[in-house]
Amino acid sequence: MSSLLNSSRHARLVSRFSDLYAVERLEAQSLLRHYIDNLEMVQIIIFIATVEAFQAAKLSYHQFKLRVRKTLSPSHLGPEILEESVVDYIVRNLDLYDVQASINDVINAMNVNPLISFPPEVDFVLISSFIRETCRVAFAMQTLDSPLDLAFTSDPELYSDNKYRRSYDSEFTAPLVVYHVWPALVEGDSVLVKGEAITRRGALLPTISWLNFGPFLLTELV
Repeated sequence: MSSLLNSSRHARLVSRFSDLYAVERLEAQSLLRHYIDNLEMVQIIIFIATVEAFQAAKLSYHQFKLRVRKTLSPSHLGPEILEESVVDYIVRNLDLYDVQASINDVINAMNVNPLISFPPEVDFVLISSFIRETCRVAFAMQTLDSPLDLAFTSDPELYSDNKYRRSYDSEFTAPLVVYHVWPALVEGDSVLVKGEAITRRGALLPTISWLNFGPFLLTELV
């Protein structure tokens, strides 16, 4: 895959990630607000949906890549190395991605997430359009020479100006993120697009670090 093509796709996907935040996220938020009065819970739900969509899309990409490699390997003659041919095939056939399976995985994970509190009449299929678009973007990001991903998060965590913007209703001198509105997009260790976070005083720090939303023990920040 040419560096020029990769650079063009990279720029387009970074821009698309920003669009998800500016457009689809707000549409999903508006839909959920019809059923959930608590804006904080709505924002947490959308953030979790975004993280789960990336996880589901990355897993699906690796499984798809294995299948394509197995299919192309017996007949591969070059001049490209096999790995390049596999990725080129996936880029040309992104429509073969079973995005509905990823959507189902995301919704199933959200239904059992202990951080989410929602009325029984709320079905996360309601925001399946947002989940679908996020999965598609995340899947395509895996085909870049340097795949893009979401920055690691934990609730709470020390606020970083490098990773986040503070939401308007934050306490701007507070050192801790109490919850995330939107994740940061990273390429390796470099932040490409800042996320958004709520900071408030009196938050708690975890004594054990877990990936994303795993269970943790809390101690009061002194």
